[in-house]
This record gives sequence, structure tokens and C-alpha cells, in this order.
Amino acid sequence: MNQTGVFNSAAGAELFGWRNLKSLAWNQSVPDLYQTAIERGEGQIADGGALSVVTGQHTGRSAKDKFLVRSPASEENIWWDNCDAITLDQFATLKRDFLDHAEGMDLFAQDLFGGADPAFRLPVRVYCEFAWHALFIRHMLREPENTDLATFAPGLTIIDLPSFKADPDRHGSRTGTVIACDFDEGLVLIGGTSYAGEIKKSVFSFLNYQLPAKGVMPMHCSANVGDNDDSAVFFGLSGTGKTTLSADPVRTLIGDDEHGWSDDGLFNFEGGCYAKTIRLSAEAEPEIYATTQRFGTVLENVVLDPATRIPDFDDGSLTENGRCAYPLDYIPNASETSLAPNPQNVIMLTADAFGVMPPIARLTPSQAMYHFLSGYTAKLAGTEKGVGKEPVATFSTCFGAPFMTRHPSVYGNLLRDKISQHGATCWLVNTGWTGGAYGTGARMPIRETRALLAAALDGSLNKVAMRIDPFFGFEVPIEVPGVDTDILDPRETWSDKAAYDGQARSLVQMFVDNFEKFVSHVDPDVRDAAPVISTAAE
Repeated sequence: MNQTGVFNSAAGAELFGWRNLKSLAWNQSVPDLYQTAIERGEGQIADGGALSVVTGQHTGRSAKDKFLVRSPASEENIWWDNCDAITLDQFATLKRDFLDHAEGMDLFAQDLFGGADPAFRLPVRVYCEFAWHALFIRHMLREPENTDLATFAPGLTIIDLPSFKADPDRHGSRTGTVIACDFDEGLVLIGGTSYAGEIKKSVFSFLNYQLPAKGVMPMHCSANVGDNDDSAVFFGLSGTGKTTLSADPVRTLIGDDEHGWSDDGLFNFEGGCYAKTIRLSAEAEPEIYATTQRFGTVLENVVLDPATRIPDFDDGSLTENGRCAYPLDYIPNASETSLAPNPQNVIMLTADAFGVMPPIARLTPSQAMYHFLSGYTAKLAGTEKGVGKEPVATFSTCFGAPFMTRHPSVYGNLLRDKISQHGATCWLVNTGWTGGAYGTGARMPIRETRALLAAALDGSLNKVAMRIDPFFGFEVPIEVPGVDTDILDPRETWSDKAAYDGQARSLVQMFVDNFEKFVSHVDPDVRDAAPVISTAAE
């Protein structure tokens, strides 16, 4: 085997079990990986200098093809209602077949860290079949110093072979695509898909499993910090404004997707960003748009003009899930350390298409746990396959159910304890509809959302008078300087008050029904934080 680059020979390829590889390139730089990807025909250079690649059949995560090894060690720790299982024997067979499949291949290895905090960072080794996958994960995770590479020993190893096809009868998979994880061994096997996000999310899933035992809260959230070290985290599902609202020009960006919260504060898991590009524009999101015009950025499933190679971000013919991956320092106001103090504010974002939620509400720690476990937003009618004429309520626990490997109550209890311990204020922010449901009302004005969010972050919102919402029981500001008073009470924005009451009762029932599976796992105070079906206040 021809091995090049810097690596720890005491914990190298032979120790893992590779046999008869043609070559193994260790820890190549961004320019080297760029050049190799172009020479191998893996992609093309777009106008502006980004590397453009197409992933073929899989343009997003294959959630139904992800499996965790069920073993005596993992039996009691995994949330099996949310995770599909394979046996130790099936995983062992799969690993042997991966090693056999790779014989004669040129592979690329990257030694990286997941986590900016040295006390909790995870050493991750990724073996890739594609050079551009090695480039992608080099952006997404954090690069060690050269002095660290000589002693690097992985705590998690990921094997990424898109050309491998799994056999359901032999490996226990569902199709030829497989993402198999043995968290006890610290090994993930990815085959049959070229979508790079599987590598990134495998690291997140492992940290979600590992960190709670160390008292660290792993979070699917963005985070920023102000000049007074007043940090904030933003939970939210797709379409709620998580990336947009955390990208504040007067605050420093810690990260846009995955973080840990330890007793010492916040730390970004990643060293880069993986932003959606569909309908991306220089006017609406100038910082992200600028990254797509730079050398080093990976454009994934973005349509290029065949003559000019100029990206067309409005063309969704390949997928609505086009992405760009780039280092965090491509964003002008990004943190150099990716560390921040314990957050003073926790923001939970929802895009309520039913027009029931107020634009902002203050939550108690118990209410915060309730809404965190609920993970509510709404899909819009006509915007997604399978969604009919009416909005569809979506509950993704912990605002990231596909990556939650332990029971949600583990993460919920951690969040509630940390909010109480560090005195953080929790807010529920509705970026959805007001004046009626989707189709009747209007989208919550971004100007009002930003004004309310700014007041929450600078502490002034804690000083205004609050009312208790009759349905959800949280506190809602009555009047905020610079904000239209009418918009603060969603019922008052509806012309038909009885219709609002009916819609509110309907949404409350959805919450109650969804939370039924958690009732036996939470304390009485969290159960008491549930919304109540009642008449609106006179």
C-alpha cells in the first residue's frame, strides 16, 4: 500500500484492518483534494472557484437506511423507538465486506476533531472513496494542529464507500444503501450513497450518544454571542429561520447547526457550515452567497449553466436540497474560537402556519422542556409532497429527532437543568403566520421578529408587562416599544375570534396527542406545562 501524508503510524491503516489498498492519502490539504477531485472527474470548477459536485440518486439523508448495532452494552441506552437495529453479527459481516470491497482502491483519510472544546472534542478519522468527500468533511469538522497528527488516535472511525452496495439478506439492511453504526466500537459504515451529509450527521449522532453521560447537552441549534458575552442558542426545524436569525451582523456567529453546552459554556461541534442554496440570493443572504463564489467551497447538487458554469440557485431540478459547504471563517463575523459563555437566552423557533402562536413568549424551565420535547413547527400546504390544502403540524422531538440516539427525556432533562443552573431565559418565537392561518393570514413580518428578538437578547423584554396565554400558559408581552401592539396577541389579529379559538383548541390537541408518548418519562412539573383546551380570555 502506498501511503502519503502525515499520520500516526502507531494507529494507522493496518491497525484498522485495511488490506491491499492501492493507495491511502492522509490528511491532504484543500488545494490537493481540489486538484485530485478534478483529475478524477468527481466534479467541476464553477464560476467563482467553487467545486461543483452531483450526488446522483441520493440528494439527501437516507433516514430509513440508518441502523444502530443492538448489543447488551447498547440495549438500555438507545432510543429504539426512533432507531432501527442490526445485530453484532450483521455488522461484523458488513465490516468484512467493506474491507474486501476496498481492496485495490485509492482512499483518502482525514484526521479531524468534532468539538471546539478540548475537554470534550472527539477525534474522528474518516476514510473516503471520493476526494471531494474528504474535502467536505475537512470543512465540516475541525482541523488538528500538525503536531497533533503524529499522535492522533480516533475515538470514532467512519468508512465512506459510495460504490459499496449492501445486501439486505446478508447485512440486515433495507436496500443497497446502508448507514450502520456501532457506537460501542466507535465505527460507522456508509455505503450506497454519495450524499456527503451522511458523514457529518454520523458524527453528530455519535456525539448525541456520547456527551450526555459527560453532563454535556448536545444540541441541533445555531448560536451567536454579543459584545457583552451574552450568548444565545437558536433551536428550530427547517424553514423556521434558525440560520437567518442567528446570522446577526451585530453579534458574532458561533455556528449554524450543531453545538454542545457544558458547565463551561457553548462550543461548536463543527469547523464549517452546510447551508441550503435553493433560491439563495446576494440580497437576502449576502454572507452565505459570497461563500459560493470562493475557492474551497463545495457546491452539492447545484445546477450550473453549461456554458458559463454560473450557479443557478433558483433551479431545483436536481433537488430542493442543494447545499454549499465551506469553512466557518468564510463568514465575516464568525468566532475564531467557536466557544462562548453559558447562554443567557435560549430561543425555540417555530413556523406556526395555523396562526395561533404569538410572535414571542417567555417560557419557564418546565415549559421549555415541554416545547423542546415537542419540537413543533408546521409544513405548508402545497410546498411538500403529501401535504394537501391545509398546513400539517410537525413534531420533531428535540428539534432533531433523526439524530437523537438516546431517549428524548435525557436531552430534555439536561436542557431544563442547564437553564435552571445558569439562569438562562427561554423564549418561543413564532416566525409563521399571523392574522389567520396560512392562506388567510400573512407571514409574521421579519422586522417585528427581529425587533422582538433584539429586545429578548438585550434583556429589555424581561422588563415589560406580560399576560398569560389562556391556551399555552406561557407569558406573552403586552406592549413592546417599536412593535405593533396588535401583533402581540394573535387572537386580536383574527377578524373571526371564534375561528381563532377553534384553531387554537385544535393545535392544543395536537400537542397533547403528540406528547402522550413522553408523559411517563417526565416529572409532574413538565406534564403540568402542557397547553390546556379552554376558552380564550374575555
